[in-house]
Amino acid sequence: MSKPTAPPTNLTPQFCFNTRVLRDFLRLSRASIDDSISTNLNALITPSTTSPFDPTSTSIRNPSLPSSLTRAPIPRETSRTFLHSVLFPSWNVRSDVISYCTSVATSPDPNDPDLIEREALNRRDAERIVNERLDPYSGRFFPRESRAEMLAGVLRNENAVEKIVRTRTWGIVQERCEGVEEGTWEEAVNGWREGKR
Repeated sequence: MSKPTAPPTNLTPQFCFNTRVLRDFLRLSRASIDDSISTNLNALITPSTTSPFDPTSTSIRNPSLPSSLTRAPIPRETSRTFLHSVLFPSWNVRSDVISYCTSVATSPDPNDPDLIEREALNRRDAERIVNERLDPYSGRFFPRESRAEMLAGVLRNENAVEKIVRTRTWGIVQERCEGVEEGTWEEAVNGWREGKR
């Protein structure tokens, strides 16, 4: 069985502001759990009940039925163990990281290295004389975003990606696992969190 995603060892504002590291963490977590969900679920089913392996156990094939109909459903208890020990904890770790970094992005950032430079650009822009009749480009000014604003943009994108990935993963889990109730992944994760308390 796969292992759940481990939380970052150094969850600090610097971790969040290094958006490459933040994105890599989220991407690797999604790749190991969500992107390979079919492989992870297939690994839960014992491929052969004979020991040693008997080739006749795989000799019968019915190509007239779609493969999704011939797949053996994953037993209820095995599904529950996978969801509660791998999938939901991995989702929870990613949610915690995104929540923490969102709080960093919305907090004041006194250590912003570009703060002085941005303030100087804003002062120069306020002193500019704009006459668009003489120079139609004189009104252009593109203020630079602070690193907190850039982080907030990255987190908005990552939240959208997270919702898409979880919806897709949950659809596959519902299709393949016995005992998974009809509902959204949000309801399932909330139920898991409440049962954990």
